[in-house]
Amino acid sequence: MKTTICGLLVPMAILVSGSATAKDEKAVAMLESRSGSTVTGKVTFAQHGGKVSMKVVVNGLTPRTHAIHLHEKGDCSAPDAASAGGHWNPSSEDHGKWEHAPFHHGDIGNLVADAKGKAEMHLESAIWTIGDGKPSDILGHAVIDHAKEDDFTTQPTGNAGGRVACGVIERPK
Repeated sequence: MKTTICGLLVPMAILVSGSATAKDEKAVAMLESRSGSTVTGKVTFAQHGGKVSMKVVVNGLTPRTHAIHLHEKGDCSAPDAASAGGHWNPSSEDHGKWEHAPFHHGDIGNLVADAKGKAEMHLESAIWTIGDGKPSDILGHAVIDHAKEDDFTTQPTGNAGGRVACGVIERPK
């Protein structure tokens, strides 16, 4: 009988520890206007298993294409959002296009604003995490919307222009 009990305990321990590492997490960044713009929005993140999904909804953009990036510092206090620092780049890669090496962890890409200035984007990433404290953790970084389109070439920013909105990635309140 002892052998059977021990045999049952081991698989249960593995199941419990496995579910603890696959914990679902959420984060949000509320975008506020910067650089004299009227841009606002919300970026939501959800981790499920080994991937983080991101949903972006932005309003008040000029109708055209705009870069969106994750920046290194969760500080949007400067009027031009320069306090957020450069692109988030824990892997020390050159700037580039998402999933086309080389690229920064913060090189999300471009949003296309419609005639009313609204833009939406959905993205899924296996290189981000939420709340685990690893170099891949997005918490405490900033989401920045830029005035211009990312050209995916110019170093280190993609020639994306001024920062028109900024939001710090935090756990939902």
